[in-house]
Amino acid sequence: MSADTTAQQGADPVGGPEVEHSPLDSVHRRSGAKMVPFGGWDMPLSYESGTIDEHLACRNHAVVFDVSHLGTVRLVGADVDERLQWAFTNDLHKIAPGRAQYTHLLDEGDASVLDDIIVWWIDDEVYDVMPNASNTDRVRAAVGGVETTHERALLAVQGPEARDRLATIMPQAAAIGRFRVGRVRWEGIECTVAGTGYTGEAGVEIAVPAEHAVDLWQAVIATGVVPAGLGARDTLRLEAALPLHGHELGPGITSLQAGLGWVVAWSKDEFRGREALAAERDRGVARVLRAIATEGRRPPRADCAVLVDGIEVGVVTSGNYSPVLEHGIALALVPPTINPGDLVTIDVRGASLPGRVVPPPFVAKH
Repeated sequence: MSADTTAQQGADPVGGPEVEHSPLDSVHRRSGAKMVPFGGWDMPLSYESGTIDEHLACRNHAVVFDVSHLGTVRLVGADVDERLQWAFTNDLHKIAPGRAQYTHLLDEGDASVLDDIIVWWIDDEVYDVMPNASNTDRVRAAVGGVETTHERALLAVQGPEARDRLATIMPQAAAIGRFRVGRVRWEGIECTVAGTGYTGEAGVEIAVPAEHAVDLWQAVIATGVVPAGLGARDTLRLEAALPLHGHELGPGITSLQAGLGWVVAWSKDEFRGREALAAERDRGVARVLRAIATEGRRPPRADCAVLVDGIEVGVVTSGNYSPVLEHGIALALVPPTINPGDLVTIDVRGASLPGRVVPPPFVAKH
């Protein structure tokens, strides 16, 4: 897997000439990380062990990712609930303080997903909204708040052994359940921890003040957790069939096309983009996201055509080699008449790659 391909698959495009740096930048470079641009930040693609080994370490043991390039917008006040209810598709009233929720920000005109977001509801009137790397300004324009991205580092500790290893140095963090949120202290330092991630594995994400990020990273590594780059994070999320903004979500792609209708709270009176999305729901979607398993080790890639009986019917949104399954996998937008069990062909630079539509995820979540 080339650096260029992984950068394109696993990140938003670079937004300008100035590149941001994580508080952990020096640690990555000393560790021999291969650095590439992700969403306007210089971030580790992989370390010396390589993406496949890092991927398998997450599936079998535990890894830590630096995801400090992701945004954080802090909102405080009694009116925040109302603002978030209008701006986003999901219903905050389904959860409560101390929980996290996945949601979408829609374009008001055509209901395209402008960003997919995790909301950390920390306290009664304190929320951290977590947008994708290059969409922070867009989300702030929709909901207000203060960007705190540069005040903290964000560490994602993921894998079946993640909680056990983290418990040896940070037991309160390890005890945070799936989609729970809490404030915990480590060595006297207050951190915010959520039971979230992007790998299909158990784990947590830890927001630590930037000036203490290196110490916490080193403490996590000392427990036997392996550092992993964003290349492995992308192959892991693809095996779990998790959407990536700019690929499975973005301009012209709605929540319904992406198979994420569960994130839309139709019970709410109003939310941004509701009218356009309801119109699509009522007429029926013209295309849907499907998972495709391909034969052999050659990976399908984004933008490759999907064909049935020699006729082009859709397009691959993300494709790669699955280190667990040892063959190619892809997500693709195709007509809703194409269903699991159907045979397709993916055109990879003029070569035909046979595939079969399968139920997602490719690798079951733990």
